[in-house]
Amino acid sequence: MSQTPAIAVPSPGARLEPTTIERRDLRPDDVRIDIAYAGICHSDLHQAKGDWGGGGIFPMVPGHEIAGVVSEVGANVTAHKVGDRVGVGCMVDSCGECDYCKAGTEQFCVKGNVQTYNAVGFDGENTYGGYSTQVVVRDWFVCRIPEGIELDAAAPLLCAGITTYSPLNRWEAGPGKKVAVVGLGGLGHMAVKIAVAMGAEVTVLSQSLKKQEDGLRLGAKEYYATSDESTFDTLKGRFDLILNTVSAELPIDSYLSLLRVGGTMANVGAPANSLCYNAFSLIGGNKVLTGSMIGGLPETQEMLDFCAEHGIGAEIEVISADQVNTAYERVENSDVRYRFVIDASTIGAS
Repeated sequence: MSQTPAIAVPSPGARLEPTTIERRDLRPDDVRIDIAYAGICHSDLHQAKGDWGGGGIFPMVPGHEIAGVVSEVGANVTAHKVGDRVGVGCMVDSCGECDYCKAGTEQFCVKGNVQTYNAVGFDGENTYGGYSTQVVVRDWFVCRIPEGIELDAAAPLLCAGITTYSPLNRWEAGPGKKVAVVGLGGLGHMAVKIAVAMGAEVTVLSQSLKKQEDGLRLGAKEYYATSDESTFDTLKGRFDLILNTVSAELPIDSYLSLLRVGGTMANVGAPANSLCYNAFSLIGGNKVLTGSMIGGLPETQEMLDFCAEHGIGAEIEVISADQVNTAYERVENSDVRYRFVIDASTIGAS
């Protein structure tokens, strides 16, 4: 075991504070990563407060948007070597034997994939996330970060990037498709960048127009305020795909009315309360209301390669470890454009 500086939430809803955690000794298929940057995802806030039930495992070290450099590999590791630029996302293990794991969709592992933090591994040990200086991960769950993406801008791709890439890829956003992105936050800004790079015509639907300039700069063709009731009349029946990235209750029927016949509304935002809709909002136009949960490791690597090819990284604000609690408050108030990233070299620094 090695002692590793980290930032932890000691109890539900408490402020984050410096701590030290233990990282396991390398197993034959393990990779040790010196963490350079760790993104702050809105789901970190939800889990730190216990919003999603289940109690949570405390003290909790959040962080599943990890970018860094390999510092050591186990005896059986061949895919990674010391000095490689790598990333770790929302999972660090799965059974590897079920149909979903064999298909490269480990997020649906029937035995339950092991989350990067706030989980118990198959070895019975608690997992701790990327708000730390090092992490030890099974080699299959380590992705290569291609040259052309800086590590700080790459970190959020390991969650925000794959979370939006996967449904856009599945529902074939591309040339000739009209895509609406609901919300221009940590997820939404990545959805705009990726959908535009895929060749789709993108519209942003946001509560207000305060981020309109950013949305158009990122490649959206149009930008509408959903607080304006006329928006839903103007855009009725327009879109092939709506990607909902916000963690808030929405009038789902109103948004479904914006789909073309056969269109799809995909949800990646995860509000604490239920979303409700009228069945005829779907039946009347052969519409699809679906959800999407990150992606497997092959698709995550595909996303990273796609982003490198198209010069896509997250829009970030790099912070030091002593700014994390302020960053949480700002995320809660939607006061970030568009992802906070912790400089891991400042964790444990005196």
